[in-house]
Amino acid sequence: MDFNYSDKSRQLLDEIKSFMAEYVYPIEEDVFNWNHDPANLWVVPPQIEELKVLAKEKGLWNLFLPEEYMPYGAGLTNLEYAPLAEEMGRVIWAAEVFNCSAPDTGNMEVLARYGTEEHKKEYLEPLLNGKIRSSYLMTEPQVASSDATNVETSIARDGDEYVINGRKWWSSCVFDPRNKIYIVMGKTDTSAARHAQQSMILVPAGSDGFEIVRPLRVLNDLHSPHGHAEVRMTDVRVPFENLLLGEGRGFEIAQGRLGPGRIHHCMRLIGGAQRALELMCERVENRVAFGKKISENSSIRQDIAKSVSEVQQARLLTQWASDRLDKEGNKVSKDALAMIKITVPRMCQEVTDRAMQSFGGIGLAQDTILPEIFTYARLCRLADGPDEVHMSQLGKLVIKDVLSK
Repeated sequence: MDFNYSDKSRQLLDEIKSFMAEYVYPIEEDVFNWNHDPANLWVVPPQIEELKVLAKEKGLWNLFLPEEYMPYGAGLTNLEYAPLAEEMGRVIWAAEVFNCSAPDTGNMEVLARYGTEEHKKEYLEPLLNGKIRSSYLMTEPQVASSDATNVETSIARDGDEYVINGRKWWSSCVFDPRNKIYIVMGKTDTSAARHAQQSMILVPAGSDGFEIVRPLRVLNDLHSPHGHAEVRMTDVRVPFENLLLGEGRGFEIAQGRLGPGRIHHCMRLIGGAQRALELMCERVENRVAFGKKISENSSIRQDIAKSVSEVQQARLLTQWASDRLDKEGNKVSKDALAMIKITVPRMCQEVTDRAMQSFGGIGLAQDTILPEIFTYARLCRLADGPDEVHMSQLGKLVIKDVLSK
């Protein structure tokens, strides 16, 4: 494959870098302070909406949607999108400014691919325009949800409606005041084949019987204004038309949704790791201990050498996986997707940990972005499937491939 960026990708990357430098980095501290002020809990910083308008005007909008979803997106391949998402990943919240943030990106793909014309008009178009937000409710507290066939939430047909009962947690973005729609995974037929029991259905925010039980903290951070919630659904009724694709198709939809979602997380994590590496270099070159620059210590240089090598390895692996996804599709490239999901979050966590160590005590404080990058990387080692599940599946695929030759 050709690892050179396309002309279109290079141009957009230059534009995003300029946008970040002019508008995003200067307000990074202000947004952090807003999000961590108890008075602003679950309130969106006004600067975010202002930057969304600017980004849309400049054509830096919905860049994640590949050509198959035209006219909704920019028509980029995953390989072309990779450096753009990496640049956005340098600031934790920046992807939202370009309408390229989770969980909306995956939900938009689901609605674009599987939604009816009514679904698209009511939910997809406002999402594409950045007017509303959404959630994806799959994980449950009482079962190991890394195995999606374990979900216990019931979706039962009752005349012209479906009735939903169950519990979910790690339901991201539920607290966001702009959230209007939840995509819920549950079971419509427990007697069907193991992977044909699940279905997905649209539940409008504010539905009767939908209860937010509590917010969940990520390493003691509420992640306001979006948050992560534990929720309970008790006899939630929605029209039967809200079912996506048909009964028993939920697992199929989930597999299609999670592949691109995983690769987007990895792209952004590479940006976070790259920034952590740069901050580490600046710190050790400008800090003196025991009569010399910290950068003159061999152990520090080794940390930097290991880090730059690991970032570049992860970047190339992610570009290769992106190219595979473009050419072969989600199902055939699942080995490549597993590789990056195993490799990239751990890499980002370890590189950021070294950077934090080089900063000393301040590396743990709110004075740098490093704790946010570290938390995001640690979260991604569980989100969209834990490391262990991906390693198990990849190992199985490799053994099968080797023995088939």
